[in-house]
Amino acid sequence: MRLKRIFQTLLGVALVHGLAAYAQEYPAKTVKLVVPYAAGGGGDIVARIVAEKLQAKWGQTVIVENRVGAGGNVGAEAAFRATPDGYTLLLTPQGPLVVNKALYPKLAFDPDAFLPVSLLAAAYGVLVVHPKVAATSVQQLIALARANPDRLNYASSGTGTTAHLAGELFKSAADIKLVHVPYKGTGPALTDLLAGQVDMMFAEVSAAGAHIRDGRLRALAVGSEKQNPLLPGVASLSDTVPGMVVMTWYGLVAPPGTPAAVVNKLVASIAEVMKQPDVIRRMQELSVVGIGNTPAEFALFMKQERERWGKVVRETGAKAE
Repeated sequence: MRLKRIFQTLLGVALVHGLAAYAQEYPAKTVKLVVPYAAGGGGDIVARIVAEKLQAKWGQTVIVENRVGAGGNVGAEAAFRATPDGYTLLLTPQGPLVVNKALYPKLAFDPDAFLPVSLLAAAYGVLVVHPKVAATSVQQLIALARANPDRLNYASSGTGTTAHLAGELFKSAADIKLVHVPYKGTGPALTDLLAGQVDMMFAEVSAAGAHIRDGRLRALAVGSEKQNPLLPGVASLSDTVPGMVVMTWYGLVAPPGTPAAVVNKLVASIAEVMKQPDVIRRMQELSVVGIGNTPAEFALFMKQERERWGKVVRETGAKAE
């Protein structure tokens, strides 16, 4: 028995030293950030900023891989099933992490089992319409929709995304009927909106801002509680629909089973990156607020968001399409 205890102690010491050495060496090869939506959206832009800075810090290649489909579930499942060694991570808006569990009857992964790394950033949305839509305010849009039930449609970056649920919440609050047209990411949705194939969308300011400024899209309202300084003169959505705030956030998580030492190194690296002046500036230019909090803070935030969006899904009757 004494020899057995000695062996177990030595094994434990070796394991601790082994994990410590692994964390010191990490990353020793390419790190992949899986974004479960198409290129061009806010999450993809944030991922590429973070990837660039981590690559410079670590001296190792950091790539962004867009794995689209099923409202973000395809990419999330790929990251969930990846080897839990820190070399495949998931960087995503809230859909796969806190919304889809309420929206889909069954998932091939457990969102709650991901290991939180950090809440990276958050961004308010903006309600935009194609110029062909005969509305220059939210009030006019609501009146137009009421006069033409199910004739107007709204694009989203996928089922379960903020753009989708904001559209459903808007329909419910304004008592109007709109047709949902889901896409595999913000980029494809905006492409069709710009072409006039769809009528409107709740988009990230980071993705739609340039099109608003050049007149190719008309901004009716921002999703923040107050007017956004990047879109002067555009009203707040809550002025017409009290209490309605449209915000997308982007978080980084690791597959279940990833060593704590690796997660801790990721947390420290992310915190350093998000404090860099040029990252702060680039985020601000995109109308994105950089955050970079702790795993415990991110876990609590996701719990609250899960409850909030679950309530929206139940009350609006939103469904996976």
